[in-house]
Amino acid sequence: MTDPTALPKASPIPDIHDLGLDDISASLRSGWSDFCAAPLFGIFFSSVYVIGGWVMYFIYYEAGEIWWGIPFVVGFPLIAPFAAVGLYEVSRQMEQNRKPDWGSVLGLVFAERNRQVPWVGALIMFWFMFWVFIAHTIFAIVMGLSAMDNAPNVLDLFVTKQGLILLTLEMGLGAFFAFVVYVVTAVGLPLLLDREIDFVTAMVVSTQAVFQNFVPMLIWAFIIATMMFLGMVLGFLGLLVVLPVLGHATWHIYRRILSQ
Repeated sequence: MTDPTALPKASPIPDIHDLGLDDISASLRSGWSDFCAAPLFGIFFSSVYVIGGWVMYFIYYEAGEIWWGIPFVVGFPLIAPFAAVGLYEVSRQMEQNRKPDWGSVLGLVFAERNRQVPWVGALIMFWFMFWVFIAHTIFAIVMGLSAMDNAPNVLDLFVTKQGLILLTLEMGLGAFFAFVVYVVTAVGLPLLLDREIDFVTAMVVSTQAVFQNFVPMLIWAFIIATMMFLGMVLGFLGLLVVLPVLGHATWHIYRRILSQ
């Protein structure tokens, strides 16, 4: 029996291959196939984010400050890649013609605490909190300091000039923050799971892979953003399907973009 906590053998830095649009569509199909083959794993890992979204909404709703939840909703996708590690392992086991089991998958995820993935998770969380700070600063500048103590109705976002400016700035900057995370994790996180490599090297390789395949990887980022948005609009319930499919598909993107 394979030890789920065993670390992969040390390996050289993989070569980066060119990615085509057909690779993206094929990876999406593979991601859907992996989800259908092992749906409980996908629902389990994605439910963390669904529950987190509900908690954030009810906290701000009950406090009468749903307005303040906007930076968290916009920045929500920043932390999604970190939870995909379990999904990567499910896809890896299936490509090895192994039937995923809870012991091996959760065992490997738990074992990652002693490797490099937590460092990336810490950086993502720091980046997320920095985004929240920037978002609150923008709020104070655009809406005025008085709004910090008396936040306007959330409908003001859509019917006032200041509200529309705020939405535009926060959506634009939110996209930038999310893209930075995407660049360093799109290939970096699967690489850390699959090989014995330090997190800085993994992020560098991921950045090189994204920019070497900038157009297809930009399209992949747009697909991720669109599917995540639709998943959140549907009361976060859509994430129960969207996140697993994207997580599995990301693993297949990684396999296609880096040498085996």
